[in-house]
Amino acid sequence: MRSPNRTLDRIAAGGLLVGAVFGLAGTVVASPALQASLWAIDSVALVVAASLLALRYFRAGSDIVAAGFLVFAIGEGVLLSGTAAGSTGSVPAFAAGTALWAAALALINAPPQLPGWLRVLGGAAACLFAITSGRIYAGEVLLPTSSPLPFFAYPFLVATLLGWAWMLLRAES
Repeated sequence: MRSPNRTLDRIAAGGLLVGAVFGLAGTVVASPALQASLWAIDSVALVVAASLLALRYFRAGSDIVAAGFLVFAIGEGVLLSGTAAGSTGSVPAFAAGTALWAAALALINAPPQLPGWLRVLGGAAACLFAITSGRIYAGEVLLPTSSPLPFFAYPFLVATLLGWAWMLLRAES
């Protein structure tokens, strides 16, 4: 989908790239303070990017995809609210945020607006984060860095974010 406002596409793509890099980095660092800082930067960048993408797809008449990006921005905001509490303190916000991520990714990938390979990546991330959230709501204590889930869900999310950024940058060419 070609966008009339390339500046907004570049800002959104930049936010997706920053979110992907800083989010993944926050998952693997050992320092709790550094982790919180990386995740805060990640969340702010993704809220900005997802908000711009919601506007982009809404203007294009893709209401379901637009709603998905809006829900994604809300989910990121919820996740951001728990970041300063550290891994253990952030579990309630993490459960809510991953539930919203799952719903957002399902909405974004439901219509055939995006390429099939990108919808598969996003769909896999949605399923894995839905399972993660469900397990936390069922009483299991899962930290944002717990393995196998949610730890192995992040690569699917990061690949999806990179795919969205690639689509935005490719649309400029």
